[in-house]
Amino acid sequence: MALQISDKSLFARLLRAPWWVSFIVAAVVGAGAFALFPKDLKIAGALSSVPFIVIGCIAAWKQRNTMSHAQIEAALQKLSVMSAREFVETLAAAYERDDYKATPFTKPGADLALEKNGYTTLVSAKRWKAANHGIEPLRELLAAMEKADTGRGVYVAINAVSDAATQFAAKNGIRVLHGSDLAALIR
Repeated sequence: MALQISDKSLFARLLRAPWWVSFIVAAVVGAGAFALFPKDLKIAGALSSVPFIVIGCIAAWKQRNTMSHAQIEAALQKLSVMSAREFVETLAAAYERDDYKATPFTKPGADLALEKNGYTTLVSAKRWKAANHGIEPLRELLAAMEKADTGRGVYVAINAVSDAATQFAAKNGIRVLHGSDLAALIR
């Protein structure tokens, strides 16, 4: 039986919060315990802040490479002014930094073919600037995946896709890459 922390517990909430919140809680708990405990227990009371310091360190480690909301917005704004060719080149370069071999896909339905560890993934970025994303471009990507005999596909969009499109993508093994995930990849 694996020990699992409840999502509603204080420590789970602190892990999801910015790292510095845990250090503030640790300072308040430590200072409060030191001030309120009897003289012979002050040090032990101050040490009660150690679990919060540990949680703060874990949260800081997990959040070390995450982008702030302003950085995500700036990255997405920068992407939105690119031409289609620039965007696909930028996308290919980002995947190549992650050890993929990116080549242009010349058939309909996808823009890039990524190869890594013997697997091929098709990437569609044709409608990446669109405000609304429906199922049709995902169907085109799925058809290209079937013709290329690969079960992996990535649909790239700056904005979120519709619920129906998200369900279609999940059902057919297509990863939807948008918003903060896209900004993190391009970064």
